[in-house]
Amino acid sequence: MAIESEELSVMIEELCNSKAEEFRLIGYEHVTGKEVWECVNAKYVKKGQPELHQLVNDILSLKVTQFMNYMTLSAFKGTPF
Repeated sequence: MAIESEELSVMIEELCNSKAEEFRLIGYEHVTGKEVWECVNAKYVKKGQPELHQLVNDILSLKVTQFMNYMTLSAFKGTPF
């Protein structure tokens, strides 16, 4: 059973939204799924997209400290959040 690209995008978006909701539940109220994706995706810039299982693992295992470090570095670099 092959997964269509659009279906895969929806599933990844749902995972990112779920992770953002997890962060909101522990007090990080303004986190979005898009920001979670940008954080996870940033490490693929040099390596390229990983296998699906690695991508899912990276999203689900993202720690709030990793996310906040990414957001802080983005702010210093002038990337708008």
